[in-house]
Amino acid sequence: MYYEYVLIKGAGDLASGVACTLHRAGYRIILTEIEQPTCVRRKVSFAEAVYNERITIEGVTGQRVSTWENAQKLIKSGQIAVIVDPRQEIKQKFVPVVFLEATLAKRNNGTSKNDGEIVIALGPGFEAGTDVHAVIETQKGETLGSVIYSGYAIADTGIPGDVLGYTSERVLRAPAAGEFRSILDIGDFVDANDIIGFVGNCPVRANIGGVVRGLLHSGLMVHKGMKIGDIFPQKNKAVCTLVSDKAWTVGKGVLQAIEELKPSLLPTF
Repeated sequence: MYYEYVLIKGAGDLASGVACTLHRAGYRIILTEIEQPTCVRRKVSFAEAVYNERITIEGVTGQRVSTWENAQKLIKSGQIAVIVDPRQEIKQKFVPVVFLEATLAKRNNGTSKNDGEIVIALGPGFEAGTDVHAVIETQKGETLGSVIYSGYAIADTGIPGDVLGYTSERVLRAPAAGEFRSILDIGDFVDANDIIGFVGNCPVRANIGGVVRGLLHSGLMVHKGMKIGDIFPQKNKAVCTLVSDKAWTVGKGVLQAIEELKPSLLPTF
């Protein structure tokens, strides 16, 4: 039986921006996550509910639940449900009207058009028309948020998107493998070369000045080169709690795809 829910695999910042867009449009949302999410933009990621039970993003509240039954109750109260379900076992309980693959894995790890009445994937690694019904472009540029019904999104370049003229410089990466320990927090101002935290005994330093916009949870194990934080190149705390323009644009693309693939799925409740 199909249910009137949108099931989103992944609850990072991009997936969460899409969830906010669809929630505002009237859709009922369930997001699934792994047991220890590694999102860095935690202030705008519903994955944070895994650690702290609930989070409100741009006026939309997501709360962690442990069962399908509790998810149904929560959704009916006007909130978004977040459930730890790395193997997507919840799909044994119901088939959603929309299934969104939003992990940005850049490869298909088993998603098919049988996962929902409409199946959409974000970014490269999925063939629209074969793996899924539609793919949404996530590469910054003129085609960001466009709906692809045949073929692939632009391949990953490996270069972070430009933010005020900075790309790779704004990303914090683990200098070694080990346990990450932060000494600063999201919202703290930094200058170039300031220490953000440590991986083992290796310091993690800011490459540029600005504000810590994203930071991995302290205590998590990381591998060398793993993204563990993000510096916004202005000392502006407000950006830490705002959904990015990119996420809103991708969300509009998902909404467009749903409406074009099956207008009858527009919410009527």
